[in-house]
Amino acid sequence: MIEILNADELARARRTGRLVADILHTAKARAKVGTNLLEIDAWTRQMIEAAGAESCYVDYAPSFGRGPFGHYICTSVNDAVLHGLPHDHALADGDLVTLDLAVKLDGIAADSAISFIVGDTQPADSLALIGATRDALAAGIAAAGPRARLGDISHAVGTVLHGAGYSINGDFGGHGIGSTMHQDPHVPNDGRRGRGYRLKPGLLLAIEPWVMADTDELLIDDDGWTLRSATGCRTAHSEHTVAITEDGVEILTLPST
Repeated sequence: MIEILNADELARARRTGRLVADILHTAKARAKVGTNLLEIDAWTRQMIEAAGAESCYVDYAPSFGRGPFGHYICTSVNDAVLHGLPHDHALADGDLVTLDLAVKLDGIAADSAISFIVGDTQPADSLALIGATRDALAAGIAAAGPRARLGDISHAVGTVLHGAGYSINGDFGGHGIGSTMHQDPHVPNDGRRGRGYRLKPGLLLAIEPWVMADTDELLIDDDGWTLRSATGCRTAHSEHTVAITEDGVEILTLPST
């Protein structure tokens, strides 16, 4: 199902988007060397419940996971890139961390992800990896709008990632979002300009470029959720929820301050 939101629903989506962004950026600011991934999960639960919102993850049990997920945020470290299941692990200096969060507030969901490095050690190759996903996300958003097609977003994202020297895994990408976390259309991270669904005002999309440094192959952990690079290389992931408007595109998952 492709869901088109009305003006009231879009206003609620803005509130959800700000909440998601505020939680992510608060968790990032609090994450230090020695922070346990389970602490991050606990902080997230506290912030979601304090806002009167609900997690999209706790009871999430799709066909590709070993569900339900049972936690409030995805915490992926170094070679983990997607669906990182929080567990008893303390962050070390130089770790590359991705936090991915989806929350529903007042009946509307929003989804966002950020990657960052913990501590004083900031490896240049890891910074480049993160930068490529951010640049690809910006390009994908710039390509969106009420006269664009889905392939325009995918082409823009893929052009940046390929241009930075990374290969692209096509198994997981962005998606529609609204009253539920995952909806049609699927938003691939590579594609052909001018192809696919024509975007309409009121459509919400989660655009999410992610890459692995030297492979496009994934492995799944024994936990049944965490996806890692097949070679053990580092990974990065950037994501925003955006709304297609009458005259362009609006990023919903920006922090309030």
